[in-house]
Amino acid sequence: MTEQAGTFTLGDRTVNRLGYGAMQLAGPGVFGPPKDRDQAIAVLREAIAHGVNHIDTSDFYGPHVTNQIIREALHPYPDGLTIVTKVGAERGDDASWLPALKPKQLTRGVHDNLRNLGLDILDVVNLRVGGIHGPADGPIAPQFETLATLQQQGLIRHLGVSNVTATQIAEAQAIAPVACVQNHYNLAHRADDALIDDLAVQGIAYVPFFPLGGFTPLQSSTLSEVAERIGATPMQTALAWLLRRAPNILLIPGTSSLAHLRENLDVAMVTLSEDVMDELNGIGAGGQ
Repeated sequence: MTEQAGTFTLGDRTVNRLGYGAMQLAGPGVFGPPKDRDQAIAVLREAIAHGVNHIDTSDFYGPHVTNQIIREALHPYPDGLTIVTKVGAERGDDASWLPALKPKQLTRGVHDNLRNLGLDILDVVNLRVGGIHGPADGPIAPQFETLATLQQQGLIRHLGVSNVTATQIAEAQAIAPVACVQNHYNLAHRADDALIDDLAVQGIAYVPFFPLGGFTPLQSSTLSEVAERIGATPMQTALAWLLRRAPNILLIPGTSSLAHLRENLDVAMVTLSEDVMDELNGIGAGGQ
């Protein structure tokens, strides 16, 4: 099913552009175990059965919980599955999100991902920087150099960056190739428009993420009206817009519900006309 959304090359892998984000497999607040572990395992297996071959995760989800569930559900992993993870944060005992950008912390994060996923080498590791409210200016070379060293040691195939500025991306590229960029982006939050187009020219994947709690339909009358007219939900419509926005955008909507997963996967069959795209583009231009 996800093949209908098209494919893109992520590192040396061809992935379906409609993937799956595993953050919601952990407990409330992305902390602790899920209420229903069997359901979480079923969601992962259903995603793979319907053509998902790109899973986004991190060992600080839980922490450790999400990766352990992925391993239980899918290991040994099917051929062609690309698992993308990230480092740069840790969880406090109170469920707080703490920066973890020192070399020892980044190295530990990579090894935690390897151990809990049951892998000898990670497909893609993103360096997560910036703050809660978005990217923060400042050098990232020391942190990216740490990951580049781990890549040279054979622990990582490809590197990416998350929550970054265009300047920071260029800084990382001067150290090692960047396979993907993960930033906050959606119909209404379009600060990265120019960046997405530039990355597309370079053949670099752009993976929009959403604030903690997952993607919720934008409070927009235009979005609701368009969704009703085309027979889709507001979330499906907003995700379909992202697929149309640029060929290098990869989607990682997440859920712990089988019904919601199937709804997300059906986005591959949602068609948006040029007139509808124009209407939706107006939301990002300050429309309602």
